[in-house]
Amino acid sequence: MTAMFVNLPVTDLERAKAFYTALGFTLNPNFTDHNAACLIVEEDHSYFMILVRDFFQTFTDLPLGDPAVSPSVSTAIFLGSRQEVDDTVAAGLAAGGTEPRPAADYGFMYQRQLNDPDGNILEFGWMDPVAAAQGPEAFAAQQA
Repeated sequence: MTAMFVNLPVTDLERAKAFYTALGFTLNPNFTDHNAACLIVEEDHSYFMILVRDFFQTFTDLPLGDPAVSPSVSTAIFLGSRQEVDDTVAAGLAAGGTEPRPAADYGFMYQRQLNDPDGNILEFGWMDPVAAAQGPEAFAAQQA
């Protein structure tokens, strides 16, 4: 089985849990305590582990940066429709996130950036199924 865990440092665990559950992710109480929380993005496949900064620091000898000032990663999550993208970003904004740039619409792909309250970058997107399966050129040919 392959699964992906994205680990993110946060300053306020309760605020981060509220933000990520507002996006529609499910809290896994079996892997949640005062130091960290596991949020299910897609059952059996994709998870966010949000860890308080002091606990996150125990996993590396390197200094932690501030993602609001010096981002080092952007996590992209593609959804089933443009409307799902818009709804998810709206929920994130209502839960304390920010949208630092306008939506990008490429015709075959639509993306919106949402930063969590700590500045971690999330990209929510939708891609036309033809473009996803065969590439953007196939989408363009279909439109002609």
